Amino acid sequence: MGNSALKSHLETSQKTGVFQLTGKGLPEFPEELQRLTSNLRTVDLSGNKIEVLPAAIGNFLQMKSLTLNSNKLTVLPSELGKLKKLETLSLSGNRLQQLPASLGQLRALRTLCLAGNQFREFPPGLGTLRHLDLLDLSRNHIQNVPAEVSELQAIEINLNQNQISMLSAEVSRCPRLKVLRLEENCLELTSIPLSVLGASQVSLLSVEGNLFEVKRMRDLEGYDKYMERFTATKKKFI
Repeated sequence: MGNSALKSHLETSQKTGVFQLTGKGLPEFPEELQRLTSNLRTVDLSGNKIEVLPAAIGNFLQMKSLTLNSNKLTVLPSELGKLKKLETLSLSGNRLQQLPASLGQLRALRTLCLAGNQFREFPPGLGTLRHLDLLDLSRNHIQNVPAEVSELQAIEINLNQNQISMLSAEVSRCPRLKVLRLEENCLELTSIPLSVLGASQVSLLSVEGNLFEVKRMRDLEGYDKYMERFTATKKKFI
């Protein structure tokens, strides 16, 4: 990509606070963006070949949305935790296996998308994200959902297409959880905690494509209570 084209993008970003440069094969995070640290609010660099997110990312203190889907990131810098205004962080389709502990400092974060990475364990330390609405961990290699999940404030957790065979009953204690997606995993019927059905806020539990027929859930204790929540939620959208 020519310097003139990048210059043109930078000039536009100076005025709008938005920098979008997708699918251009960029090998690295554009160093030129450092000139715009004071006013950039939105950055989308999806579909490039970026392998490293520089520590200087921590200088973009006005940033609200950072999207780096479909790159080649393997690790994230701890400086990411400095982005106190960040509301959306989308890193789907990279090669991440873990998150820096500093990510828990992103108190304004509402959307965290980590689909299609290489996570083998449910990322710890996300319970401090008090405003998190969506956590997307679909298409990873996660095998179990630990008790720590109860600390999450997310309204929706997407764990479709993992390798989950164990689901902690503590998931029923998530205070705001309404939607739990567990399609195409390795769950047996006995792996579904009855408390999720009878004693949680979950009004949509999506479990198609596991090791049991979904209709067999009807026989589980608490299923009637779950269906009451499901039906009540459905009525709101009609």
